[in-house]
Amino acid sequence: MKRVLVVDDDPSIRETFHEHLASLGYEVRTVSSAEEALGAWSDFEPGLVITDIRMQGASGLELLETLRRSDEDADVLVITAFEDMDTAVAAMKAGAYDYLVKPLDLDQIDLVVERCFRDRSLRRRVRHLSAEASGEHSIDRLVGRDPAMISIYKLIGVLAENRTTVLVIGETGTGKERVARAIHFNSPRAHEPFMAVNCTALTETLLESELFGHVRGAFTGAVQSRKGFFELAGMGTILLDEVGSTGGGFQAKLLRILEDREFYPVGGERPRRTEARVIAASQRPLEELVDEGTFRADLLFRLKVVEVRVPPLRDRRGDIPLLVRHLLGRICAELHREALELSDDALDELISYDWPGNVRELEHALTRAAVLARGPLIGVEHLGLRGSTSEEAGAREPRAVPRTMAEAEAAHVQRILHEARGNKRKSARILGISRARLDRIIERRGLSW
Repeated sequence: MKRVLVVDDDPSIRETFHEHLASLGYEVRTVSSAEEALGAWSDFEPGLVITDIRMQGASGLELLETLRRSDEDADVLVITAFEDMDTAVAAMKAGAYDYLVKPLDLDQIDLVVERCFRDRSLRRRVRHLSAEASGEHSIDRLVGRDPAMISIYKLIGVLAENRTTVLVIGETGTGKERVARAIHFNSPRAHEPFMAVNCTALTETLLESELFGHVRGAFTGAVQSRKGFFELAGMGTILLDEVGSTGGGFQAKLLRILEDREFYPVGGERPRRTEARVIAASQRPLEELVDEGTFRADLLFRLKVVEVRVPPLRDRRGDIPLLVRHLLGRICAELHREALELSDDALDELISYDWPGNVRELEHALTRAAVLARGPLIGVEHLGLRGSTSEEAGAREPRAVPRTMAEAEAAHVQRILHEARGNKRKSARILGISRARLDRIIERRGLSW
């Protein structure tokens, strides 16, 4: 039930509001003073407070300021019989949802109240998505010690401290969205919303409506005005996934946002500003789309201030044991079952497989295995990978791969030592281990470089 608290010292106003809003399905409570309203606030928990400005005792503005101090999400609609600039400015600066002047038009009240509850619903959705993302996609969820991943971690640290536009390139399933979320949630504005939009999932009209919002009557079905993500995101981050799939009209509007920080709601005549950061992602290099004539070169330059390339899993096979350990621990916890381990053959299968779906496919394979395995050990038969490689992959020359977890560790350390030209301190830093532990691995595995 949507609850509305009406505060007015005029009994006829209270009665009119009560009857009208109750007839529309709202749960309504009325009080005659700001002092009574404060008592009803915690007891009734309204989604909207409608208050007169001038009342006996504390004013509506004082009530507004008190409510906003105790709950910055409080929505307060201010009404007054005295139309003057100072009062309107004071009310909006104090955080009023809207400001209406008597005599009131009930149709106008209907629209404002409905819009308020719709906006509250959108804000809850944004907060839920952001809270969920903060827990699941912070930087510690990016796993790997391959030099390419270490470079990405460094970039994330740099990008988290500024607001520049970022372009993330990588195959499907490599973790492009996780990189974008890590940049946001390690930044000073981590408390602001993070909003991801898959540009391929929506038509251009719906995509523009989702991002820019729309005004009432802008298109068939637009019965009410609606705020878009660029307005709701505040000073947060918007990820445009598969931005290369968008059309020319949308690209022109996105370019305007990046250049002027302004956009027009669909059907709107007045521009609105946004301070949201844009991170774009694409499977294909956007330069290829520019050459094909389907993507604007000037937009590419605006998006590609800094580019992050996420490597495919087949190019960092040494990270697979680490990823398996990380993913399998989380999967077992989610399935509420005992810890699982992989047989040597199963690990060999995972390391040798080419992973066209990258880390996402690896996670799905491990989830399947965790469901099917009855004992504490996952075997090859639980993975479902046999016969799934392509004929082309099978025709390639066989690749020497580690046969056990120990061999995978040795191969990974050997490669890091080689790339660091034997510098043990640098190698230990890249591997995320102590120098003493690195020395023990070198001695135990008989490594050289």
